[in-house]
Amino acid sequence: MGAEYYRADSEDGDRIDDPSEDALFMLIEDLNVTDNTFVLIRPDEETPTWFASVTMREEGGYEVVRGYGPDRENDVVVESGIDRMARDLTVWMAARIGR
Repeated sequence: MGAEYYRADSEDGDRIDDPSEDALFMLIEDLNVTDNTFVLIRPDEETPTWFASVTMREEGGYEVVRGYGPDRENDVVVESGIDRMARDLTVWMAARIGR
């Protein structure tokens, strides 16, 4: 069964349907700068209207991008705390359900 709302995919092939804050934490914690550099979160639909990605930076920390569709600007921030990122992303995604 697929995701009801959204899914998270990492570069190394891990996929979690409707990830919880804890699941996002684990996916982000598993990132590295060689072969698992990003996590992509998006609605589980053919043409997603939004996305979020977390990328590990070589110089430390993480780049978080929140995208709002093809004609809108993306928000980009650099974060260091996985706890805060996972919590903020969970709240942000929940606000997009049904949009």
